[in-house]
Amino acid sequence: MKRILIRSGKSPFDVVSPEAVMRQSIGGANLGNLVFSDSAYKMLLTPDVELVPTRGDRIRPDDAARINEEYDAVVLPFANAFRSQYERSLTTWTKVIERLRIPVVVLGIGAQSSLDYDLERLRPIDESVKEFAKAVLDRSPSIGVRGEFTGHYLDSLGFKDVEVIGCPSMFRYGGELNVEKKASALGRDSRIAVSVTRDAGDIEKIVMANFDRYPELVYFAQDHRELELLYWGDTSEAADRHAEFPQHRSHPLFRDGRVRLHLDPVTWIRSLSEYDFAFGTRIHGTITALLGGTPGMVLCHDSRTLELSRYFEIPYKKTTELSADVDAAALYEEADYTALLKGHGERLDTMTGFLESHGLDHVYAAGGDGGASFEEGMRGLDFAPPIRAWDGEDDGGLGYRLGWLKENAAELKRTQTRADKHIDALTKRNKALEDALAKQGKTLEKAVKRITALERTARNTPYRRVRRTVGRPVRRILKGRE
Repeated sequence: MKRILIRSGKSPFDVVSPEAVMRQSIGGANLGNLVFSDSAYKMLLTPDVELVPTRGDRIRPDDAARINEEYDAVVLPFANAFRSQYERSLTTWTKVIERLRIPVVVLGIGAQSSLDYDLERLRPIDESVKEFAKAVLDRSPSIGVRGEFTGHYLDSLGFKDVEVIGCPSMFRYGGELNVEKKASALGRDSRIAVSVTRDAGDIEKIVMANFDRYPELVYFAQDHRELELLYWGDTSEAADRHAEFPQHRSHPLFRDGRVRLHLDPVTWIRSLSEYDFAFGTRIHGTITALLGGTPGMVLCHDSRTLELSRYFEIPYKKTTELSADVDAAALYEEADYTALLKGHGERLDTMTGFLESHGLDHVYAAGGDGGASFEEGMRGLDFAPPIRAWDGEDDGGLGYRLGWLKENAAELKRTQTRADKHIDALTKRNKALEDALAKQGKTLEKAVKRITALERTARNTPYRRVRRTVGRPVRRILKGRE
């Protein structure tokens, strides 16, 4: 049986609790990562293949020897890995890959920049990306990227063996994709799902404008910090602390119980299938809706959301083009899914062709089960329900107390992190000073030895030897005259 190591926070068949997700950092900082890793997992799970998840980015260079011994290939589904915040992890993966002797397949990696595809923003990480791409291409015929911008970026660095294949997430159900508007127009009672990203234009204003219009609007959160906020609570109400972005429990979305967070893509998709429309800045917030058959629109705020929307022909609007009070009904009316559905089969062929060119079998090949066994396995599992805000009612203020403790623990952790960084900086500075002093000491020691040698040489000049030889008798004669 062929064994493949796949980059994933967990196996799709692992049933996890919110405590485990937080403790083990499953999905990294964003549970949306599980949407594409689960789809890649399903695609590759043929009868003669065993897939083993990496459990995130926990692989280290020292693991390379074991990986070479135990696996036949490494498959790396990525998101926006070409960004400065991820450079350290990217460098670690490069060091791992450089030690591997087995095929390495990069499945849909992306670069992150601005809406105008500004390459200059990526220049600080150029060298790290070059090293990563070279290491991969030494073990793979090409690199699979998410969209046009990432392809253009790698081309600017001199890499031509690049294929635009999109993101595995859109192919969770293979060639099956059915998106239909359930009503001709949205009404006040329509069920609307929203997703938001910090610093994405006026997204928080757009959400709140529609919060007032649609009582059934719900915010689908994805981040770990939002999971912690739902699970632990905070003291924002008591402290009279508020923000336009939904980052405190005092925010109307949390206060009114209109926030949900799913730990698994399967429950996320099922839940969104019951909604009328989904919109927001989270690309996988919209993709999960589309997979569930619900119309959705991406509000693009950066290159990663824009290039994926363009590639898959998902309806989108740039956040720079929207007013702060845009009505979801207008977005719904404008959205057209004809191109998305028409081109889906061709895009699946591109993805599966990429896998085949890299020597990987998949469930959508002729004679494959199309993922039926995967779905059968999923149906037999009891996944956790969506996480809602814990309100702490009738508990003597326990909700507040735990929220307070959690906030203080988080602050202590931040303080400790700052202290550790300061200590590291001082340690490096001290080492540099010690090295400089040691170097100066060696230089001084050499100088002393040289002076001593010169002194010895000076004592043994012909003049001094003659003076010593003649001087003694002269001094005796002079002494005798006295």
